[in-house]
Amino acid sequence: MYENIPDKLTNIIVTGKSGAGKQPRIDVLVDEFDLEQLSTGNIFRSYLGKFNDHGYSGDIGRFWQGKSFVRDDEIADVLGTDDPDIILGLKAKFFVDRGLFVPDHITNELFKGSFAKRDHRGQVLDGYPRTLDQAKFLMELLEEEDSRVDFILRVDNDDEMIVERTVNRRICPDCGKVYHLVYKPPHEGKCEVCDVEVVQRSDDTEEKIRSRLKEFKEKVIPAMKYLEERGIPIAKVPGHLEKFTPENVRKSVLSSVNKVF
Repeated sequence: MYENIPDKLTNIIVTGKSGAGKQPRIDVLVDEFDLEQLSTGNIFRSYLGKFNDHGYSGDIGRFWQGKSFVRDDEIADVLGTDDPDIILGLKAKFFVDRGLFVPDHITNELFKGSFAKRDHRGQVLDGYPRTLDQAKFLMELLEEEDSRVDFILRVDNDDEMIVERTVNRRICPDCGKVYHLVYKPPHEGKCEVCDVEVVQRSDDTEEKIRSRLKEFKEKVIPAMKYLEERGIPIAKVPGHLEKFTPENVRKSVLSSVNKVF
């Protein structure tokens, strides 16, 4: 039925508006093609966790000068530590808490280190690239490492449906597993893997969701067009299914992927 899909894939990009329903489609790709999910969201949250664990309770906006942060040594003096991970976590938190993308130079460095851990292969790139500059950085990195992206899976969904879905999203603070109060509710409010209480992300408010939807149109779409122009095909799948079951999600994804090959 899916005879066009190669037996072995190198890397895949999954894109879509925040809250479009990417995770169930990523799960299909991971299971079907023996890949590993590389999520910039999880990378950012690990750094945010390091900053939060440090215990600074002041206004982090004091370090922002309108176009850039103050020097790292000035931040270190206020925080009482020169740990680069904590300083980077502060910078990431400044943007995440405002529902904005983390700047490219920070995101690219975090991504590059994580992508290299599996030799730049066998990964589903989730949340990267999100801007034209990130897309260009990725293409240069792939060329340097003799790697590639086989295709882009774009998950499409309506803006208003996304707002409704996202405000009900919950996440495990330990492992990052995603739940939904309506579609995939956690049992007794706890993660089935870690048995800890799930939480709402700080950026899952309606105001911040709409900010991300606006940035998707302005930044992500041009990045995907750039990659498509350089020969990476795009497979589109619906983020909303009338009957949402694991098998229907699987069929939807594989049918769309089969077409691009």
